[in-house]
Amino acid sequence: MTKKILVLGGAHIDRRGRIFGETAPGASNPGAWFEEPGGGGFNAARNLARLGFDVRLVSPRGGDPAGEMVAEAASLAGIDDRPFVFLDRKTPSYTAILERDGNLVIALADMELYKLFVPRRLAIRAIRDAFETTDLVLCDANLPAETLSAIAVRARGCGKPVAAIAISPAKVVRLKPCLDGIDHLFLNEAEAAALTELLPDDPREWVAGLRALGLKSGVITRGKRELIAFSRDVIVSLQPPVVDDVADVTGAGDSLAAGVLAALLAGHDIREAVRHGAAAAAITVQSPLATAENLSPALLKTMLALVPEAAILS
Repeated sequence: MTKKILVLGGAHIDRRGRIFGETAPGASNPGAWFEEPGGGGFNAARNLARLGFDVRLVSPRGGDPAGEMVAEAASLAGIDDRPFVFLDRKTPSYTAILERDGNLVIALADMELYKLFVPRRLAIRAIRDAFETTDLVLCDANLPAETLSAIAVRARGCGKPVAAIAISPAKVVRLKPCLDGIDHLFLNEAEAAALTELLPDDPREWVAGLRALGLKSGVITRGKRELIAFSRDVIVSLQPPVVDDVADVTGAGDSLAAGVLAALLAGHDIREAVRHGAAAAAITVQSPLATAENLSPALLKTMLALVPEAAILS
């Protein structure tokens, strides 16, 4: 039977402007704009749907063309899209200016609408039923802290595991009050530092810090360097495969989360699950989009052959 996943989180518009030449601060820079639907939860949802899961998405959205663009992308990915639509509001957006090499110059996040996803919305009958029938709940830190805590409490009451995507150093701290109710957390080095208030020489110290906060399992990505993953009884490291034809790294972390969760739901342990996550991320960075439209179980299996074994650290 197809596993069901309930996703509660960000689904908005990502706008990326890339400067063609050397960046000239305070001046007009030749470049080009690219726009697509995005958001941590939404990216992971699309990846999970393409990997064969039955995915339901719940997120706030405005009654505008941007909201229609998100809805169309959800439909094309095969997602059961159930947004809260606020007709008089704008769909959230993230606008970034990138240097020629892809490094961020500055970004603006217009995310005020997510504040309207308050805890009482979880009491809606359709959402209560979705919690009861799902196999996994996935949320992201675009949502308010009190809503994330309410999601963890409701999932625990239904006996469902909860996974979360950190989103950013500023937003990951919203998860701190409910970390003991989160089964899997996906974050990068900057987000791990913000959550634990640690800047260690050995990344395993982040694991100790996260465990002390109550987290059961997590994956800390480190760009091209070895990622660190842990569960209750083990810490592993994995060197991501080298990808020569990188098109855009946007969405790589979200696809890694989807790959790991897909493997865990299939019964794999954390050591094997991070290999699936790394394979999904490698496929994504070869695409100019935040999610690779050609992602499939067959392609993931092919890419998996290029991913090394994870090493057990403890």
